[in-house]
Amino acid sequence: MSADPIADLLSYLDRRDAGFDRDKLLRLAREIEATGHERDDPVREIMSRLGDSWSPLILSILSTGRYRHAALRRVIAVVSAEAAISQRMLTLRLRALERDGLVLRDVEPTVPPTVCYALSPLGHELAERLDGMIRWIKDNESTVRRAREAFGAP
Repeated sequence: MSADPIADLLSYLDRRDAGFDRDKLLRLAREIEATGHERDDPVREIMSRLGDSWSPLILSILSTGRYRHAALRRVIAVVSAEAAISQRMLTLRLRALERDGLVLRDVEPTVPPTVCYALSPLGHELAERLDGMIRWIKDNESTVRRAREAFGAP
């Protein structure tokens, strides 16, 4: 075993005639090693966030404008398949998105304080890319459904 686990992996795969693009896998492995290997790395966390049940929907809704917490929760209840999000879950998701610089939290000094949420410029950029991904999924929906039927999955 060498000090380079990626080199060891490539040697193993070479011996197994795995039928892979060696250079492409090497570049991918080195890139992940350099940028996404730590648990709290933004690549891992943002991708995880996009895979949760609520964050993509929150980003999409906030791409339409600024919302108070209660109004945002109400919009989610109307448009989501799950029909509702708890106040706690919405707060947790908003804080995580704010922590990553995707959402801005604006507290207005009223009594009681008015808190509004909006996308940051970074959040708008991600929401645009998310919209592109959603369009791709919609464009390929029938192909995915046929693949599921062929596989025997609902």
